Amino acid sequence: MPKSPKARRRVWVLMAAAPVLAVAVGLSLWAMQDTVTFFVSPSEATEEAAPVGRAMRLGGLVEAGSVEHDPGGQVRFRVTDNAASTLVIYEGDLPDLFKEEQGVVVEGEFRPDRTFVARQVLAKHDETYMPREVAERLKERGEWRPEVDEVQP
Repeated sequence: MPKSPKARRRVWVLMAAAPVLAVAVGLSLWAMQDTVTFFVSPSEATEEAAPVGRAMRLGGLVEAGSVEHDPGGQVRFRVTDNAASTLVIYEGDLPDLFKEEQGVVVEGEFRPDRTFVARQVLAKHDETYMPREVAERLKERGEWRPEVDEVQP
């Protein structure tokens, strides 16, 4: 301990404030854990990276020939990153721009059988858009195929 009374007072204040600050930060992080949504591609969607029941975003391309519409309004399709693919089940209306071999991000969670149950489907909104994470993953694998008319940055 320092010999100066002012310095000792500062040390005591710091010692008292540090645990309060640590508890405040810990509680803030704990409260936000349910609002964080992680993004994975089909090849990264392992049991460890995408546990069952956790809110996730899955992104990639809609696999050609995989879209199936059930009479009950359920849609099944596969999302691929050209290395792996994941079956997605969605109940509801798909976006107008949803189509095969186009970029898509789905929000939902994995079932124990590794099927992804989507609550929301986000399709590309114009001819030059692809989710940034999907484009980066495709570029990393050398699978990136930019459109002919796409403007290069």
